[in-house]
Amino acid sequence: MNKKFIGLSVFTLATAFAYAQESDTLKVTNLKEVVVSDTKFAQSKEKSGKIIEVITAQDLEAKKGQNLANVLSQVAGVEINGNQSFNGKNLGYYIRGGRNRQVAIYIDGVPVSDASGINIEYDLRLIPVEQIEKIEVMKGASSTLYGTGAATGVINITLKKSAKKEISGNAYINMGTQNTSETSKTSAQDFNQGLSVNGTINKVSYMTTLNSTETKGMSEAAGEDFEEDTFSRVNVLQKIGFKANDKLSFEFFGNYDRIKNTFDNSFDGIIANADDLNNNSFSEQFRIGFLPKYKYNKGEFAINAGASTIDRVLNISNSWSGTIDNYNYSGRSASIDAFNKYNFSKQIYLVLGVQYQYFDMTQNTNGVVDVIKENAKFNLLDPYATVVFNSEFGLNINAGARYNTHSEYGSQAVYNFNPSYSFENLPLKVLASYSTAFITPSLYQLYGPFGNLDLTPEENATAEFGFESQLLDKKLTINAVGFYREEENTFGFYYNSATFESYYINIDGTYNAKGVEASVRYTLSERFNIGGNYTFTQVEEQLNRLIPKHKGNVDLNYKFKRGTFGINYQYVDHRSDAYYDSNIWATQAVNLGAYQLVNSNISYELLPNRLHVFGTVTNILNDDFQELIGYNTRGRNFKLGLNFLF
Repeated sequence: MNKKFIGLSVFTLATAFAYAQESDTLKVTNLKEVVVSDTKFAQSKEKSGKIIEVITAQDLEAKKGQNLANVLSQVAGVEINGNQSFNGKNLGYYIRGGRNRQVAIYIDGVPVSDASGINIEYDLRLIPVEQIEKIEVMKGASSTLYGTGAATGVINITLKKSAKKEISGNAYINMGTQNTSETSKTSAQDFNQGLSVNGTINKVSYMTTLNSTETKGMSEAAGEDFEEDTFSRVNVLQKIGFKANDKLSFEFFGNYDRIKNTFDNSFDGIIANADDLNNNSFSEQFRIGFLPKYKYNKGEFAINAGASTIDRVLNISNSWSGTIDNYNYSGRSASIDAFNKYNFSKQIYLVLGVQYQYFDMTQNTNGVVDVIKENAKFNLLDPYATVVFNSEFGLNINAGARYNTHSEYGSQAVYNFNPSYSFENLPLKVLASYSTAFITPSLYQLYGPFGNLDLTPEENATAEFGFESQLLDKKLTINAVGFYREEENTFGFYYNSATFESYYINIDGTYNAKGVEASVRYTLSERFNIGGNYTFTQVEEQLNRLIPKHKGNVDLNYKFKRGTFGINYQYVDHRSDAYYDSNIWATQAVNLGAYQLVNSNISYELLPNRLHVFGTVTNILNDDFQELIGYNTRGRNFKLGLNFLF
């Protein structure tokens, strides 16, 4: 298959590029973009006082062959560390100088998390990009609407919906190489496949989706003596909807996500341990949800309810004892968010809501129970309110507050104020905001082996000012935002080398991060657009790990008669990192060099509205770089795929 695979890749790219030379006379169509992140209800993006980055279905189509982490890492102000590493690598989320625990992730309006994790973070590797219809990224402190964890940003994911006809669906398969910059294997070692059947019969809609991924061919850890690791993922999603009438609708969902992977014990040249194939992990998640909505003359009422369980198992070889250590973690969470929009007039409406969340966890190590769910549990009850004013003369105001009541540490209040103004005679909107946020200590930080029940929430505050402008008959869009963020009561880890005492603490002091996020997009025609973004982030040394000071993206997209062609460039500045060297019993600081990536994607309709083929080439320049000290990254790789619609 080796030479045939590369030959087919080249042929597909060349054929599609030839078709890209075709031209026609299609006109530009400017559609009003709708966002939901800053009010929880759909409204025109023009009336929003935030710069909300929207990744549409068309954008995802143009990035075929990339996973969710790859796609998100190209958004202004967002860095997903590990997105260029082996699929089994854990991911780091960095928005506005923050870290994983400061980013809230929602899927179809329901918060997702891992109650058993140190940071209660959701693992973005669990969800395949093929299930996603749209992504909204709202940056800044957003706890007023989204509660704990929404300190630096919210990633709001909307899954695909059922088709209007009685039965519809698609089946896809794609395969690609899996190379570092130092290898040049031509056989396919990354396989993705899936099937979706959906439709609407009278008042009932349905969707059943199955996706799977199998990857091999790379070692997660960098070095010459490590064997190849494996990654396997299975996803099943079921949705059922019922539309009683134009006012009342219900949706039920259930999904199962599973990841299995092997990984390396340590890093060659840093800690002198051999690779061991007994190192493996297993993660299994079940989610269910109920989403009723009711529209009435003066507004809308909705409930987003969901519950999940997650089980994680780690088997790690212990080089000191020569045995395998077994770690088992289980977590349960539930959320009920009921909220109502009441329109006082065309200019002003009020959103009132209350959210209840519950978390518990268990943990055992080598068969010994460290944490039991009867002790390790807490709940939160948060009433909140947001007022939105959209004047007829260009002024828009979004202001709100939330009162968090926690079963362990008491109460916490947060608020936001977000005015914006659109000039009547100028294609310009200016915006500003000041918002606060909080982060709940995790169950592990409170009740785990190093837990501390005296922990208090981490507090964040963000101020921002920016503008958005549409020029040249709305073909050219430019926006920029400057921000300043402060965090207090940051969670840290205390260790006393004399007594070997260790536990989690709140670190005294205030740390800040500041920066600029700018984007530009020029749509020459419906067929051709070019755009890019730039992010400048400056953080204090205590927050600086793995955050690039400068980052930029440029992409070009061309739509021809029966397909699309796209190419994108990304630059990531140098970053600081550190590792623990057991040879000298100390932490060593390192500097990771800057890197640049060039990727290309081409798709073509072999049978209109029936059969699509695509090809991608990633890291075309075969740049050799490190995202994280001691870990491999992907070099030049090829991928081919087919998508059959019915």
